[in-house]
Amino acid sequence: MERRTDKHTGRHVRTWRGARAALGVLLAGGVLLTGCSGTSSGTKATSDSRGGSRPGPGPAASAGAAESDGAKKQDGLRESAPPDYLSTFALDVDTASYGYARRTLADGALPEPSTVRPEEFVNSFRQGYKRPDGNGFSVNVDGARAGDKGEDWSLVRVGLATRAAPDRDERPPAALTFVVDISGSMAEAGRLDLVKKSLDILTDELRDDDSVSLVTFSDEAETLLPMTRLRDHRGRIRDRVDSMEPTDSTNVEAGIRRGYDEAVDGRVEGANNRVVLLSDALANTGETDAAAVLERIGSARRDHGITLFGVGVGSDYGDAFMEQLTNKGDGHTTYIADEEQARKVFVDQLPAHLELTARDAKAQVAFDPKTVKQFKLVGYEDRKVADEDFRDDRVDGGEVGPGHTVTALYAVRLRAGASGHVATATVRWLDPKTRAPHEEKGTVATGAIDGPLWGGDSKRLQVTAVAAWFAGTLRGEQLPGTPALGELASRAGKLASATEDASVRKLATAIGQADRLRGGSGDGGSGGAPEGELD
Repeated sequence: MERRTDKHTGRHVRTWRGARAALGVLLAGGVLLTGCSGTSSGTKATSDSRGGSRPGPGPAASAGAAESDGAKKQDGLRESAPPDYLSTFALDVDTASYGYARRTLADGALPEPSTVRPEEFVNSFRQGYKRPDGNGFSVNVDGARAGDKGEDWSLVRVGLATRAAPDRDERPPAALTFVVDISGSMAEAGRLDLVKKSLDILTDELRDDDSVSLVTFSDEAETLLPMTRLRDHRGRIRDRVDSMEPTDSTNVEAGIRRGYDEAVDGRVEGANNRVVLLSDALANTGETDAAAVLERIGSARRDHGITLFGVGVGSDYGDAFMEQLTNKGDGHTTYIADEEQARKVFVDQLPAHLELTARDAKAQVAFDPKTVKQFKLVGYEDRKVADEDFRDDRVDGGEVGPGHTVTALYAVRLRAGASGHVATATVRWLDPKTRAPHEEKGTVATGAIDGPLWGGDSKRLQVTAVAAWFAGTLRGEQLPGTPALGELASRAGKLASATEDASVRKLATAIGQADRLRGGSGDGGSGGAPEGELD
């Protein structure tokens, strides 16, 4: 989903990441793709065959809510009238923003703030949520105080998990169309050479009953290999991959159109049919507007259910363009900078992107105005959905496969002396085959979010906080309790040792690199007068 729906008018409007102002109170935040065990209570999944637009599960506004009616804006934060206690967004499992930030920092530069999406930073880390037994989602909600005891800000994490990805031999066959950028810019080390290595790795991993086709594009597009069953053709596939050489300009439109034509013509019934775009996404020939390119693939997506998986490469990378393409293609994006990351994507992650567990998945978190004064969703600015569209199944959501987790992190300020129910989280999705809607819920109370973050037992919650704080600092924004980068790097290093997780060690390295480049520090913000949801 590439559009944001205005909450008050119901209209779809474009959002621009670069226009966000740095807020001293809160970080503009994120929803994340990884999870953890949480203190929550889940309710039985439900199915609603009626669909259509119906009110969300939010609590009624309390008497205190009316106090802010007509109040003035403070510190650039929108004042609701009355305050809004619902937060609704489409699920997202992208990770490209974090991968590209790591590459940029390793090259000795800070990433552009507009390319930093906090939800994708957190989505890059394993969280360990309990998974459901069957199709659908488990809902986990937990949290901790954001700062020292006595402060009224907490971090609340909503974690959604699908069933584990099937083993290699248990998944349905795949029919993959690879669309490879061979423009002149791909000659740089770490671009086409890495793409070729990635495809060689994948050729070894795919099964005999899987099929692949190969399309290349520069100023024009060419089919190097029609849809071909692997079986005894691995050598032929490698020969086609090895023959690719960089040349000319970047006509992404031509590559996308030819790729979807090949995917439709070679579509395999009963298989997971996908288009995989490998590019630096620096379109400079043909149609260079993502929205116009996306119109070309709309029918293939709608009529044949062929989704798009984007793999970004290169130190100079068209992040926004790639994200818009995959959003419209009901797909996901990731980024690779070296062979280690390529193996992670094409051996560990791609199988989870082949099959779909849920279509048009959305989440809605209803905060209780009796206990909650303010809240802010970390990230997901381009994935927000109008509250009243939560149960309108015509409104686009996110596509999620087995083996995925999605985390929504909130900064929440409780009312003085608050006790009891804090929030109810509901996830709604459509069955990929029958399109029947289903829902699952989880709740959290004050006792589950009042403990200290660093003294708590959940190391994965701490990783989530570190990743979100890091992203916020890179964007010039802050969550309550944000430490200086040096302290954040130290925290990440200790977590890497405690979790024995190499990916957390790399996070610590990236934070240290940013600290040396910036030499800055961040403090936790303090709350202001506004209530309800903060923009």
